[in-house]
Amino acid sequence: MPTPGPGHRASMVRARLPTAVLKRPKPVRRGNPVPELAARPNPWIRALGLTAVVLIGAWLGLLIVGDVRVSVGPMNTTMTLRPSVTGGTKINISPLGALSLDSHIAPVRLDVNVDQLDPERSQALVDHPERLSGLQDEVARDIEHGTLDLALRSCVAVVSGATALGLAVYRRPRRALAAGGLALTLLAASGATAYATWNPKSVLEPRFSGLLSSAPSLVGNARSIVTEFDVYQQELARLVTNVTKLYDVTSTLPAFQPDPTTVRVLHVSDIHLNPASWKIIASLVEQYKVNVIVDSGDTMDHGSAAENGFLDPIATLGAPYVWVRGNHDSLVTQRYLEGMKNVHVLDDGRTVSLAGLRFAGIGDPQFTPDRSSAPGAEESQEEAGARLAQALRAQRDAGTPADVAIAHEPSAARGTDGEVPLVLAGHLHHEDMEVMKKGTRLRVEGSTGGSGLRAVEGKYPDPIEASILYFDRDTRRLQAWDEIKLGGLGLTTAEVSRHLPKENLPGAVPSPSPSPTPSPSPPLSPSVGPSVSPSRTAP
Repeated sequence: MPTPGPGHRASMVRARLPTAVLKRPKPVRRGNPVPELAARPNPWIRALGLTAVVLIGAWLGLLIVGDVRVSVGPMNTTMTLRPSVTGGTKINISPLGALSLDSHIAPVRLDVNVDQLDPERSQALVDHPERLSGLQDEVARDIEHGTLDLALRSCVAVVSGATALGLAVYRRPRRALAAGGLALTLLAASGATAYATWNPKSVLEPRFSGLLSSAPSLVGNARSIVTEFDVYQQELARLVTNVTKLYDVTSTLPAFQPDPTTVRVLHVSDIHLNPASWKIIASLVEQYKVNVIVDSGDTMDHGSAAENGFLDPIATLGAPYVWVRGNHDSLVTQRYLEGMKNVHVLDDGRTVSLAGLRFAGIGDPQFTPDRSSAPGAEESQEEAGARLAQALRAQRDAGTPADVAIAHEPSAARGTDGEVPLVLAGHLHHEDMEVMKKGTRLRVEGSTGGSGLRAVEGKYPDPIEASILYFDRDTRRLQAWDEIKLGGLGLTTAEVSRHLPKENLPGAVPSPSPSPTPSPSPPLSPSVGPSVSPSRTAP
């Protein structure tokens, strides 16, 4: 047998050695160190980044291509979806103003811009009024087609915008497609939320701004709104018709024809020596054909005799003026008003009948023009409320029950719960509404003087606020109210919002009359607004 040579032994040794030993390490070039592995980003940061890309891309897509042009009756409009925290629908009627509706709750808002009025279609409606009967169906079809087209176009816009921005940021097709898919999912969820919360009756409680807020005929008649609830399409058609008239007659807004079955009461409060208030009140009396003005106090600031001349314009306002004393009004002020024609000062539960309604009121027991809080202030307010309630019971026992009670402080007004359907107050310098435990509705008015000279104390001026209360002449019950808010200290903003009592909404059960005596019965109607806390200071 031949003896193995040196080469054969070397090959045998190499065969037994591990592969790692056999491989020679590659030489490392000097000046080029081996890079370390990069730290992977936090998954939360990656998720937030992707979310930002989706939202910004979707928003940009909607801004660029997410609108449709559609004819609604005689008008050419542009419909657009916009990101929003509260949702809803906004109808812009340039240059007349805007109409806002709480139509849905979703992170998207529907904007409808009225671009122009088609003169041929408008003239056809004017020449052939019989076509107005079919206008509601035409408007409904136009909006349905426009909304469907807008939904499809918005889907394309949202997906395209998010995908394009994702590709620009990540430079990876998979990431870009993921951004587009998430954007589509977000839009679909928003659409489902809007569909689930859709409220077609929102047209019954609109908010008008701009010149539209000074056109009561657009707000509509309170009685018909309350008694006819199957009117969504009809109200929409009526809105289109009124806008047609506004464009057709550009020199003046349409005249307001008051319904003879409705009593209109203008509620003002806390004027605080603001001379601009008288012009505003006179304008509202004329615009809304107001039957009675109710002032729940604090007309003055210090109640001095030198201020009495400020009250003289009341005689020229064009409607009976019912007044109760506030904590900034003195007995000197009260006696001056008692001597004025067409002014009815109510105190200690006295009553007066005007325009078919019976009013009862009491003056504020406190006189604190320096805004101090006197000892026992809360107890005196409760005592005043008790005296007013006693007077209301006496009136009811005599067969002449009051329809509206008036006090300056809400804490005094609460004492009338169960004795009267409605009680009016002020003092807080902001509007509020509450249905109390025994069924009496407490309505608190804001400052019709924009808080007077105090408006300059804060960063932003207080608005000037007032309300138009609509009463049924037969039942003498509140049917609806319009909150009017004007920008303070020269600001030109204006807004009118329509509100209906809960018992007047579709499908609601009418609330029973306020209980004449305390009773352990269950609560009546739910509260319309947040509770009004009794104030211990003197605004």
